Amino acid sequence: MPKRSLEDFTLGEQAEFARTFTEIDVAQFVGMTWDVNPYHTDAEFCRTHRVGARIVPGLLVGSMLTHIGGLAAVLASHITFEFIAPVFIGDTIIATCTIVETDPTRGWARIELICTNQHGDQVSRGEARGYPMLWKDRLRESAA
Repeated sequence: MPKRSLEDFTLGEQAEFARTFTEIDVAQFVGMTWDVNPYHTDAEFCRTHRVGARIVPGLLVGSMLTHIGGLAAVLASHITFEFIAPVFIGDTIIATCTIVETDPTRGWARIELICTNQHGDQVSRGEARGYPMLWKDRLRESAA
């Protein structure tokens, strides 16, 4: 989805992309956020607890929604996530974003996110509401 205006959005429209989470992704996220939870950082701890292996931080997985928002130039005002199953380092996550509501009067759109792993298991879901640029903004941008 390239930069688009709210008027370009259609209900039910979807965008999908995949990402394989690596050791480096987790290390960088932990370094930036200071999320030193042993479920993300301590393999020995994880072997003896419910997940069995280190997991990717949920907010890193949830941040896949920001890729679509960035491509479509949506200024987020509200984001929620639900983490359903662990994502392990090396998992490939497929994010599917769907336009489920638009409000041209208020200038916002609502986008649902479903993330599944390489096995087809749903691992997280969420939604975002935000303000895509308006047609008049796109015209202003192209005139500059």
